[in-house]
Amino acid sequence: MLTVILMVIAAAAPFTVIGGGATAGWAVTQVLGIPVAYVAMAVVLGIFSVGYTEMSRHIVNSGAFYAYVTQGLGRVLGLSSAGVAVLAYNFMQIGLYGGFGAVLKGFLADQWGINLAWWVCAGIAWAVIAVLGVLSIEFSGIVLGVLLGAEVIIALIFSVVELAHPAGGTVTFDTVNPSQLFSAGTGAALATAVAGFVGFESTAVYSEETRNAKRNIPRATYLSLLIIGLLYAFCSWAMSVAAGPDKIVEMSTANGTETMFVLVSPHLAEIWLVLGHALFITSLFAALLAFHNTAARYTFALGRERVLFAWFGATGRRFRAPLWGSITQSILALAVLAIFALADKDPVVYLFFWWTVTGGFGVLILMTVTSVAILAYFMRNRDGELAEVSLWRRFIAPGIGAVLLLAVLIVTIVEFDTLLGVKPDDLERYLFPGLFLAAAVVGAVWAAFLRSANPDTYRGIGQGVNAALLSVQPEDTAAHRTGPR
Repeated sequence: MLTVILMVIAAAAPFTVIGGGATAGWAVTQVLGIPVAYVAMAVVLGIFSVGYTEMSRHIVNSGAFYAYVTQGLGRVLGLSSAGVAVLAYNFMQIGLYGGFGAVLKGFLADQWGINLAWWVCAGIAWAVIAVLGVLSIEFSGIVLGVLLGAEVIIALIFSVVELAHPAGGTVTFDTVNPSQLFSAGTGAALATAVAGFVGFESTAVYSEETRNAKRNIPRATYLSLLIIGLLYAFCSWAMSVAAGPDKIVEMSTANGTETMFVLVSPHLAEIWLVLGHALFITSLFAALLAFHNTAARYTFALGRERVLFAWFGATGRRFRAPLWGSITQSILALAVLAIFALADKDPVVYLFFWWTVTGGFGVLILMTVTSVAILAYFMRNRDGELAEVSLWRRFIAPGIGAVLLLAVLIVTIVEFDTLLGVKPDDLERYLFPGLFLAAAVVGAVWAAFLRSANPDTYRGIGQGVNAALLSVQPEDTAAHRTGPR
């Protein structure tokens, strides 16, 4: 369970979110309540997790969202969600290379006068992750555990220093006041907060590689969400205290990701600032590795069910990690890096910022649809062991979660131009959200094709390790055992 928690928190990249996500949120939305927005989203996602973790007890599958939507809403919508999931996690993982390359480039130049192109720096991370991706999750967990522990410690040290030196000599609580949730621009603040939590849901993705998954996956999910939410809220609040609530937006706009370092630089020795910058880089690397593993496992799940080429479902003989799912992920990332390097585009704006924001939007879509699917699943299955599941876990929590997530999703769509920093009528404002609609349509069309052209494969959609068994069952029997068609 500890390995899964480390993988999930690493994917959330706490130091990156605190140093980059929170400051960008203040600068873009001009809303003070970024810290309380993190608290609010932690509550919303906690409610969502009630039904989500209950599903993980009954359905063990590396393609968690995909499998749950299939069981609740049918194979066609299930495969649509798979298309959205693969696209979303690829956006998140590949987009992070832009941030990593740019930050490492600046760090090397400032500290040692080494001038490398951003794509060379990103290529270094790519090479290491390509190797780690085909090794055991436990090995990756060791790497992530060391990096994560260091970045959390430095983030807390910075926060304590900030609280010890409040602006005007007074510790204020303006940015964590719940009334901030009802101020203008709160929707954009919540959408910004959502991106910081992407990754917490991946606990279920590792269910097939976790001992006693029915007990440990729910625990890992709740613990990860609690740790992430408290850390984000506390550290971003500390920054607002040190800057002053009336100055934090202005300071974030002027200094960007350096805001945190500017606030503590008068009070800490230079070595702490160097260490903080180094851990900012390792935070990005940890997130890259975690999202690489998540994306590879979704591809693996689809290959195992022969929805994609069967060789995507292969695992390494020694480490049992997805082999071709990981290799394909590395190839795709390398291709995108090459395109951006040749195009000479700003990697921070056009790769890191745009792609990760878009990936977070895709995961928000998945969580919203999954909440509805969980409701449908438990409404249809009320016998046997499912009859013992409480009303709260089967209906009430998933229902509340679906309504809350849908509200955040709508606000995100409405304010997508703000999140990208473009004009309301710019092409990108419609292009990026539209890609997920296209992915969903492609998935649905492919499912419809499989239903007529390859019924055996169609019956195995979303069934994980049971796909091969179900593919040889008669259609009526398979439908009875696996839910809607």
